[in-house]
Amino acid sequence: MVSLGMAVAGRMTGKVFEPVDPQIRTFYAELRPISDDHVPEALAVSGLDRETLIREGRDPAEAMREAAAWIRDACGNSTPVLAAYPLSYDWMWIYWYFMRFAGASPFGHSRCIDMKTLYAAKAGVPIGWATKRQMPRHLLSQRPHTHNALDDAIEQAELLQNLMALTPPPAQEAP
Repeated sequence: MVSLGMAVAGRMTGKVFEPVDPQIRTFYAELRPISDDHVPEALAVSGLDRETLIREGRDPAEAMREAAAWIRDACGNSTPVLAAYPLSYDWMWIYWYFMRFAGASPFGHSRCIDMKTLYAAKAGVPIGWATKRQMPRHLLSQRPHTHNALDDAIEQAELLQNLMALTPPPAQEAP
């Protein structure tokens, strides 16, 4: 993982999701690489330079402890939940880095939500159809997908807000 971006999308009050401007509470860190093993093409997508990260990237332990403190502060008495699209990719890195470098995950071992699955359930479509290309445009963030971790976190926070407001179609009776 070369960078970590997070944004607060909102908070649950009882059964009600209350969205907040995701640009207000954010966290961003560029991390010093932990090994020489990397895929240059994957790194290029981020727009970050490996040599610069080696020289100037933050120590992962320091950054992950700071991220955990930021989450505790941002959530206050609320329970933090990591939301991502797709969750499986982001979760495996974020969870591992928190466990390895901060000693614990502020999200526990399972406080996470996959927005792809959330959309499939709310829209009543098979998971294979739950792609951003097939989602109605009004659900998607209008921000460009830059692959900068903070930009993408804000974009995903807006997607979560829109999905939380989506009303599921009426249930159909089985034949």
